[in-house]
Parts: sequence; structure tokens; C-alpha cells
Amino acid sequence: MNLSDIQKRALLKLARETIHAHLSHQNLPSWILVKELKTLGEIQSGAFVTLTIQDDLRGCIGLTESRKPLPEVIQEMAIAAATQDPRFPRVGLSELPLIKIEISVLTPPEIVPDLELIEIGRHGLVVEQGWNRGLLLPQVATEWDWDREEFLAHTCEKAGLRHSAARDSRTTVYWFEAIIFSEAESVASPD
Repeated sequence: MNLSDIQKRALLKLARETIHAHLSHQNLPSWILVKELKTLGEIQSGAFVTLTIQDDLRGCIGLTESRKPLPEVIQEMAIAAATQDPRFPRVGLSELPLIKIEISVLTPPEIVPDLELIEIGRHGLVVEQGWNRGLLLPQVATEWDWDREEFLAHTCEKAGLRHSAARDSRTTVYWFEAIIFSEAESVASPD
């Protein structure tokens, strides 16, 4: 799956306009009418929307997989990141100008055949054991300068498991890749 710079800009704009409309109690923008987004309606993919203020996390919510059109998933995750991340209070309308939006469009998760094959900066991870589940996006390991073992340990921790749980036979580890783009990059520059 590839996204053009124009499509990336359109998705970022859609996310921002959707959050603004939701916080303002207005109708959400219709992505179907946007030429650059119409073709993305055929893509069914998981996605995460991450909100930051001055590089500090302000909200991050996503889905690993979805059967909905990608622009619709982006709208839903943008609203969820702004209003439903349990780690933070709801984003206020006055904060919106300070917020930078990052979108991660995910490939479907696959079982990792060998933990030694995990590549920092390329793979995101999902760790599952029973009802416990944790996910970290590919960029998290890069941002924190983690090696493979640290990435696995932190993903296990996110799942509420002990750090070494990835090597437990009851644990399943999945990997995925992501197309990551944000307003902080030149791709988001205005037309």
C-alpha cells in the first residue's frame, strides 16, 4: 500500500477538521466529496491517530485492523484520540491550534516467526497472552532509542505482562508495518 503526499495531506486535514467539528458540535466533514480521499475509500486498513503538543503525547488511539474505508477509520480514531484516551482529559477546542497530528496506517498484523527478525524502526509489535494485549507503534522504539529486547519488554509491559513474557510459550507476538506521516513533516505543508 502506498499513499501519495497529496493523499497524506488530505488525511491529515481530514483528521484536524474532524476533531474541530466534533469539539464544536458541528457536522463532520464528508470525505467522500474530497477527490484525494475518494480513492482511499477502497482501502481497508487499521490506523492510529496520535496527538502531541510540543512533542508531549496528548492522545493516541487506533485499530490494528478494520473493514471500514480508511478515511472513515481516520475520522473515528481522530475523535477517539482527542476525547477517549483514558490517560488524558478530553482535548479542548482552545488546545487544537497547539496540537500536531500524526497518522500511522498499518499493515495487517502477522505472527512473528522469530523474535530475532524484529527490526527497530520497521516493525510495530502486538503482544497477546490470554486477555492481556499491548501494542506499540514502530516509531516508539525509534523515538526512545530502544533495542529489540527493550522494545519487546515495553510492549509486554503495555500488555500488563512481565518484561520477559514475549518468550513465554503462552504469548503470541505479532508484527506490522506502518506508513507514518504528520503535520510536523513537509508533507503536511499547505497547498
